[in-house]
Amino acid sequence: MADVRGCHLPDELLYDVGNHIWVQEQDNGNIRLGMTSVATALAGALVAFTPKKVGRSVRAGRSCATVESGKWVGPAKSAAGGEVIAVNEDLKATPGMANDDPYAAWMVEIAPEGWAEAKSTYVLGSDVSASYEAKMDEDGFEGCE
Repeated sequence: MADVRGCHLPDELLYDVGNHIWVQEQDNGNIRLGMTSVATALAGALVAFTPKKVGRSVRAGRSCATVESGKWVGPAKSAAGGEVIAVNEDLKATPGMANDDPYAAWMVEIAPEGWAEAKSTYVLGSDVSASYEAKMDEDGFEGCE
């Protein structure tokens, strides 16, 4: 597992560093998306999570959910487009779960379209350290601890 300035980034996931999103491929061909530990550290205590509804489409590069904390409201963007297959109802009920463990608190599951092309835009977890170091420098972010 990569540890960049106290932010944990599991090797087995894919990362959209610019949007602070992780992706996990599922055995059925779908993908699960969630916020990285960097995202939750930047946002602070989450107070609301509003995902797109099951059956709705997500366009590549667009929001699959809206996340709100005491200091930030914004979109959780998916580099992959497709249909929302499932939402994490537990996260809707208790948004702070993502602060406790961002890698267990997935947001949505999508049946991706054009996954091979979209997948190429993500960074492998085993290779993500340098990308996150550069992003943290660019953003002036000290780290998760």
